[in-house]
Amino acid sequence: MKPYLVKTPNLISVLFQHQTWRFSTKKKHIYLTFDDGPTPEVTCWVLDILKEYNAFATFFCIGKNIKSHPAVFQKIIKNGHAVGNHTYEHLNGWKTSSEEYFKSVLKTEKLIDTFQTVNSKLFRPPYGKIKSSQTKALVATNYNIVMWTVLSADFDTTINAEKCLENVINNTENGTIIVFHDSVKAFDKLKEVLPKILIYFSEKEYAFKKIG
Repeated sequence: MKPYLVKTPNLISVLFQHQTWRFSTKKKHIYLTFDDGPTPEVTCWVLDILKEYNAFATFFCIGKNIKSHPAVFQKIIKNGHAVGNHTYEHLNGWKTSSEEYFKSVLKTEKLIDTFQTVNSKLFRPPYGKIKSSQTKALVATNYNIVMWTVLSADFDTTINAEKCLENVINNTENGTIIVFHDSVKAFDKLKEVLPKILIYFSEKEYAFKKIG
């Protein structure tokens, strides 16, 4: 596992101002986000847990997964959550030509548009890796490129659920954008950590908001 930062330094958000890293607010709002779905056995569980705590979130979905599991994607929308574009094939922007990258985003955008009349045009680059030329092209077409404040690191097979929980609790404040994954790989940690996060911050009177 390559090294990564659990919390995004303020300097990063200053240097990359065309991307959203956090929200400036005095309100006790935090933003849960889920990448890589929809995955039937995982996403449906996430939706049930969120509903239990009246929590809303944003799901950055892979186009091919939307195509494979349309009913699950529709359920995300029906339950009042926001959805975003995560490319069609989960592309690494650093290793992909801008033309191919944009085609993948557009293919997913058209697919998302078949499920809702208004596309909020939220985008998150897989792996957080995106070239400046790709950023400019997406911003020019009114995309909000949403990054993150805190990585739960539920994707990291070298850490346990307790560490994943600490990553979130120790680094979250008003306006924080948190990354989880509704994927099979992350599910063991997610199913242990997410309920505890919802309980912990609900008791502190935080509201879980969707983006857009």
